[in-house]
Amino acid sequence: MAQIGDVIDGKYKILTQIGAGGMSKVYLAMDSRLNKQWAVKELEKRAHDKNNDVVIQSAIAEAGMMKKLDHPNLPRIVDIIDEENVIYVVMDYIEGEPLDKILEEYGAQPQDLVIEWAKQLCEVLMYLHNRKPPIIYRDMKPGNVMLKPDGNLKLIDFGIAREYKEQNLADTQCLGTRGYAAPEQYGGKGQTDQRTDIFCLGVTIYHLVTGKNPAEPPYEIYPIRKWNPALSSGLERIVDKCTQLNPEDRYQSCEELLYALNHYNEIDEEYRNTQKNKVKKFATSAIISLICFVISLGTFIGKNVINGNDYDENISLAEKSSDQDSKENYYEKAIEVYPDRTGGYLGLVNTYKSDNSFDENEEARFKKIINTNLATVKKADDYGELAFEIGKLYWYYYDYGNNTDNTTRSKSAAQWFKDAKSSLEEGTDEQKMAEVYEAIGNFNNTVTINIEEANDKGMYKPYFKNLSQLIKMMKNSKEQEKVKLELYNLTISAIENYARKFKNDGISQAKLQALYDDVVKGVNKIQTTTDDNTDKIYLLKNEILGKIPGCQDSITNAYRPSMEEE
Repeated sequence: MAQIGDVIDGKYKILTQIGAGGMSKVYLAMDSRLNKQWAVKELEKRAHDKNNDVVIQSAIAEAGMMKKLDHPNLPRIVDIIDEENVIYVVMDYIEGEPLDKILEEYGAQPQDLVIEWAKQLCEVLMYLHNRKPPIIYRDMKPGNVMLKPDGNLKLIDFGIAREYKEQNLADTQCLGTRGYAAPEQYGGKGQTDQRTDIFCLGVTIYHLVTGKNPAEPPYEIYPIRKWNPALSSGLERIVDKCTQLNPEDRYQSCEELLYALNHYNEIDEEYRNTQKNKVKKFATSAIISLICFVISLGTFIGKNVINGNDYDENISLAEKSSDQDSKENYYEKAIEVYPDRTGGYLGLVNTYKSDNSFDENEEARFKKIINTNLATVKKADDYGELAFEIGKLYWYYYDYGNNTDNTTRSKSAAQWFKDAKSSLEEGTDEQKMAEVYEAIGNFNNTVTINIEEANDKGMYKPYFKNLSQLIKMMKNSKEQEKVKLELYNLTISAIENYARKFKNDGISQAKLQALYDDVVKGVNKIQTTTDDNTDKIYLLKNEILGKIPGCQDSITNAYRPSMEEE
C-alpha cells in the first residue's frame, strides 16, 4: 500500500490521497522526470477473493480501453504498473469539481448552461459510439462528470463501460447506477447499446436542470416543468424522449439528440403555436403590439434606466472601493443586473490580479458566476476580449493548491484562448496572441502522453516558434512585470527541459541561444524591490535568475558533439 512520500516505479512520488472507494484509493503524484502531476489509482490484490478479482480485471480492462482513446472530454491513461500486491493505474489529474457536488452546493443549474453541458456530453458519447467496435459508457450521472476550471467537462470512471458485441443477445451483468440506469441494464431485457447512454444522459439532464435526484424519492422522472414551469417545453420533450422505457422510442443516436439540443427552442409549444397562428393573428397582434408599445414605453424606459443606473452604480462603487471583498461584491451585483455585459466580469478579473495571485477560493467564486452566465455573456460583442483576459488570468496568476507550475496554468487557460481566438477580430494583435497562447497550451496538454508513447518528434519546432513569437510580442508590450516574468519563467523551463528535443527537431543552437539571450535580457530589465507590494515579483525574478545557469548548461550539453559526430 502506498504511503505519502513513496515513489512508485521510480518516478511517481505520492503527494496526498485525493479519493477512495471500495477496494481502491486515488493519490495525487508528481512525475519526477516530467515535473507533472498525475492521479494514481491503487487497487489492492487480495488472495482468494472472487469479488476483488472482478474489480482488478475490470480496472485493467478499463485502463486498456482508455489508453486507446483520445478526446478532449476524456482523461488519459498513461501507465499501468502491476506489482506483487497492488496495481497502479496512472492517469490525468483532473482539476475541477464533479457535477453532483455542484448540485449539492448550488441546486438546479441554469437551463442554458445545462444544455451546453449536455451538448459536450453528447459529443463525447458520439466519439465513443463511433469507435470500432462502439464503446457503451453505461454510467452517465453527475458524479461521473468533472467541471474543469475552464468550463469544460471531463467524463470519468469507465469501470463498467463495455465494447458493443453485435452477436450478443444480452449483457451478462446488471450494472449501472440505480436511478440513472436504463431498464435494459438490469439484465434479461436485451443488450445495452448507444440508446442506453442516451437514457442515462436524459436522466442526467433532468437532475441538473431540476435539482431532483432520480435515485431519491419519488424515484420517478416527471416532466421537468412540474418542478419549474419556467423551463422550456422543448427541453422537456427532449428529456421525455431520452428516458422512454422502450429503447425504440428514444433518440436512436447521439447525432439525433445533439441536433434536438441545438434546436430545442424550435420545439417549444409556445414556438410551435406561434408559427401555426402567425398569419391568422398578424393583424390583431400588430394592433395590440402598437397599443402596448405606447402604453409600456414609459415603463420600459424607466425600468431600463433604473437597471442601467444600478449596473453603472455598482461598477462605480467597485472601482472606488479599496477593499477586495467589497470590489468583488459590487462587480457581482453588476453582473446580476446585466449578465450579458462584460464589464463586471472584467472587473473581477482585474481584482483577482491585483495581488498577483488567483487562488482556489477566488477561482471557485469566479467559476460559479462565469459558468452560470457563460451562455449569455458569450453573445456579447466584446466576449473575445473577456475570454482573452480570463485566459491570461489562468496562465499568469493561477495558484491551484499552491501549485504555480506553468504547464498546469497553460492547460487551464487554453480553452479561454481558443474562445478568444474565434471571437476576436481576425488579424488583430490580441487575436494572433490568443492563437499562440492556445497552441502552447495544447502542446502542454499533449506532450506528456506523446513522450510516454515515443510519439513526440516534430512537436518541438512549432512549440519553439510559438515561444519565440510570444517573447517577441512581449518586448514592446505594456503588460505587467508579473506577466512578463511568468512568460520568461515558462520559456527558461522549456529550454532547460527540451533543449535536446529542440535540437532533434531541427532548431539550431544559434536560434535557441538567441531565444535564451532575449529572455535573460528581459529578466534583467525588470526592476524589483522587496516592499510588500512587489515581494512576489522579487521572488519570481530571483527564481528565474537561479535557473539561468542550468539553462545555459542544457543548451551547451544538447549541442555538444557526440562521440560518433567527433
